[in-house]
Amino acid sequence: MCGIAAVHDLRPDHDRLRAGARIGEDMLTRLHHRGPDGSGTRQVGPTWLGHTRLSIVDLDGGEQPLHSPHGDRWVVANSEIYNHGSLRVELGGTFVTDSDSEVVLHVIDRRGTDGIHDMRGMYAFCTATRDGDVVLARDPLGVKPLYWARHDDRVLAASELAAFPAELRAQVEEFPPGHHWTPRAGLHPFVDLRTDPLGLDGPPAPEFAEREEARTAIRETLVAGVRERMMADVPVGVFLSGGLDSSIIAAILARLAAPGTVVRSFAAGTEGSADLAAARRVAAYLGLEHHERVYADDDVIDALPAVVCATESYEPSLVRSAVPNYLLAELAARHLKVVLTGEGADELFAGYHHLRSLDVAALRDALADGVDALHHLNLQRCDRVTMAHGLEARVPFLSRDMLAVAQRIPMEWKLLGDDGHEQAQEKALLREAFEGWLPGDILWRRKEQFGDGSGTADVMARQAARLVPDQAWEDIGMPGLPPARSREELGYQRIFAEHLGGIRAEQVLGRFATA
Repeated sequence: MCGIAAVHDLRPDHDRLRAGARIGEDMLTRLHHRGPDGSGTRQVGPTWLGHTRLSIVDLDGGEQPLHSPHGDRWVVANSEIYNHGSLRVELGGTFVTDSDSEVVLHVIDRRGTDGIHDMRGMYAFCTATRDGDVVLARDPLGVKPLYWARHDDRVLAASELAAFPAELRAQVEEFPPGHHWTPRAGLHPFVDLRTDPLGLDGPPAPEFAEREEARTAIRETLVAGVRERMMADVPVGVFLSGGLDSSIIAAILARLAAPGTVVRSFAAGTEGSADLAAARRVAAYLGLEHHERVYADDDVIDALPAVVCATESYEPSLVRSAVPNYLLAELAARHLKVVLTGEGADELFAGYHHLRSLDVAALRDALADGVDALHHLNLQRCDRVTMAHGLEARVPFLSRDMLAVAQRIPMEWKLLGDDGHEQAQEKALLREAFEGWLPGDILWRRKEQFGDGSGTADVMARQAARLVPDQAWEDIGMPGLPPARSREELGYQRIFAEHLGGIRAEQVLGRFATA
C-alpha cells in the first residue's frame, strides 16, 4: 500500500516536462506518510510517475514504479489485488516480482482496460508508456482514494487532496470509483455495483428463499473475504470495537490464523466506555493479544486538528468516529502494518438506526445509496486515519462477492421497523450466520456508533463551545464550503479551510443527511 502521484502532459515539450516533474516531486513529498518504507519516481514519455511505499507484499522486490517485461509500460499502484495469484496463471508470461501490483501491468498489456474488472481487491493506479498511453483507474467501491485535476493541458492525479498544489485546489475532483480514464477514450465506468457487482452480464441471481441458505452464503463469503485479505508478508491484526462487525472479523481471523500465530487486536475509547469493555471480552474469548488506547477529553481536543487534516473532511459524524480510529491507528502502527476492519456491514445489512422508519422500497434505495457514498465518507475516514500512521486497513465485508450475496437477501429480512413495543434487532441475519463464533451477549449486542460507544461523542458535545466560542456561529460562513449545520461542524470547517483552503467541497466531499 502506498501513495501515488502522476502528472501527464497533453502537449509536452522539454520545459513543460521539467515543470511537470517538479510539480510531481512536490506532490509526492506531501504523501510520504502513506509510504514510509521508500519512494520512487519515473519520467515515462509525457508522464511523470511517483510512488511512496508501505512494504506488505514482496518486501524486497516490490519497489515502484514497476516496469512491464512485455513492453515499455510502467505503473504506480496503491493496491492490494487479492486474486493476483490466479490472474498470473490466467495471463501467463513473465513476471519479475511477487508484487500483486505487477499484475496491473499484465492485465493492461494483455486485456486492455476491459481487464480491469477482473482484478479483485482495492486499488488506484496509473500506467504509462513512452508514447503517452495512460490509464488511470480506481476500484469499484472506492476503497482506495484517488483525486485528479485537469489544468493547462495537464492531468494530475494523487492519493490525497493535500498533495495538489494550492493554486490548483479549485480544479481538484474526486476520481469516481469503478471508472478508468485514458487520454483518447476519456472517463468510463467498468462496473455497475447496483445491478451486476460481479460483472456476470446476465440476469441477476434470485433472492434467497430460505434463511439457512442465506446464512450459509453470508458465512462462507465473509470467511473467504477475510482469508483473501490475510494476503501479506507481514502480520495482520484487527481493529476491535467490541461491536458486532469487528468482532465477527476478529473471530474469523482467529480461526484462520496458522497454529501458534499471535493475532493482535486493538481498541480505543474513554475510561469506562462500552466499547472497551466489549472489546476486552471478545479478545479474551478468542485468545487475542489485545492492546488498548484509553484517552481523555484533552487527548481528543489535542488530536482534532490532526484528525481533520488527515481525514480531509469536516463532516461531524465522520470526525467523531475518526478520532478514536486515529488514536487506534497510532497504537496499532507500533505493532504491525496491516489491520482488518468491519467497515461496510451496516450498509449491506441495514445496521443504522435511522433506517428503522423505512418501508421495503425506501430501505432498498437507502442501502444502495449508502454503498455508493462509502467512498467519500466511511471509507475515506478508514483510509486516511490509518495511512496517516503508515498502516493499511482492509475491509472484508466490502468484497464484490459479499455485495452480491447481500443483494440476494430479501429486503423484508432486513427491515428494522418498530411495532410499538419492541424494535427488531438490526443485522439479525448476519448475527444468525455466526452463532457459536462469539459470546451470545456480544453477538446480540445492539449497535452503537463508534464515536458513541467509545465515549468520543460525549467529549465532543462537552467541547463544542471551546471549538467555536462565537455566540452567533450560525452567521459565520467559510469560503467555498456549505453553511455549517452546527457549532461543532463550523469548528471542523475552520481547521479544514486552514489546511485545504481553495478546495471546492462539492467536488470531493461526502456529507451525511444530518450533522
